[in-house]
Amino acid sequence: MAGVLQGLRVVELGQVLAGPFFGAIFADLGAEVIKVERQDGGDDARRMGPAFRHGDAMTFHVMNRGKQSRSIDLRSPAGLAELDVLLTDADIMVHNLRPGVADALGIDGKTLTARHQRLIYCEISAFGHLGPMALRPGYEPLLQAYSGLSSINGGPDDPPMRAAASICDQGTAMWLVIGALSLLHRRQVSGQGGIVQGSLLETALMWSGQKIDTYRNTGEMPARHRSGHPSMTPYEAFDAADGPFLICAGNDRLFDKLAVVMGRPDWSADPRFASNRTRLGNKPALFAEMNTRLVQKTRAVWIDLLEAAGVPAAQIHSLPEALDQPQVQALGMLQPVPGEDFSLTAMPISIDGARPQIAGGAPRLGQHNV
Repeated sequence: MAGVLQGLRVVELGQVLAGPFFGAIFADLGAEVIKVERQDGGDDARRMGPAFRHGDAMTFHVMNRGKQSRSIDLRSPAGLAELDVLLTDADIMVHNLRPGVADALGIDGKTLTARHQRLIYCEISAFGHLGPMALRPGYEPLLQAYSGLSSINGGPDDPPMRAAASICDQGTAMWLVIGALSLLHRRQVSGQGGIVQGSLLETALMWSGQKIDTYRNTGEMPARHRSGHPSMTPYEAFDAADGPFLICAGNDRLFDKLAVVMGRPDWSADPRFASNRTRLGNKPALFAEMNTRLVQKTRAVWIDLLEAAGVPAAQIHSLPEALDQPQVQALGMLQPVPGEDFSLTAMPISIDGARPQIAGGAPRLGQHNV
């Protein structure tokens, strides 16, 4: 399948994660992505962890597959002129440079979009382009902590904890991709590019939006649920005879089916449990009765019974267990990297029934200078 964005040129001045993930999305979708790196070592992600292949760390290979690498000294007039030549035919430029660097180099959004009027300029920062902390740098765990996201993660007795995935870095890249594609559409009409700005802080606030909006509009602080949901129950992990598994009875119809499977159809008529709202108010009583029954059978038995009744349930897998599942394997998310001896996780979308293919491995530093 030819990449759906074939013919687009993206120039990426990306470091580590957010900027490079933006570029990786475009590369997987078929765009030509030219990664501009420092001459003295390139992207710091090349050394973030043990060498995996070609002297570069695993993270670098994940985030930079399918790109070209140009090593350019942007602090020299010749380097800036070389970048300007690249931008002449570019559709999109993205950077997550330390705040203030782009302005100091004269490659800020206003300057470059005035010179290259069709260019879509995308800028990723830590705290946002406005406000008293706009020039402050930051990293994923710092922004999860600062935004309050860490405070709502985990169970009621757990300390604040970061999400294991880099949801702010990668989420910001995804939002910027949406913004860039939106401006590409507008450019078809106006002929003009524009500037897209986003930050890890804004993304973290968006991910917390449901909790934030509840607090701001009701004054209620969100309860912390290790695996549960604040608005639906039973909708979390329970212990069977051989370990925990998840039950998600997300509405009253599913709860009625759950009650039958557990041999307690009378729960549906019990005023404490008859509706989701009453169950939320009587959660300890409901869970005490459920737990007594759930520990009498194994997870596999319960999951079979619940799935047969149409109640969503699932084991809690480790990563190796998840990758061994026939459903995961059928999706073909792990793809061999052309020209390499390893596989990487592909984009989580299909277009016309086919998943976008990884175009190639990550480039060596300056591989495409000629």
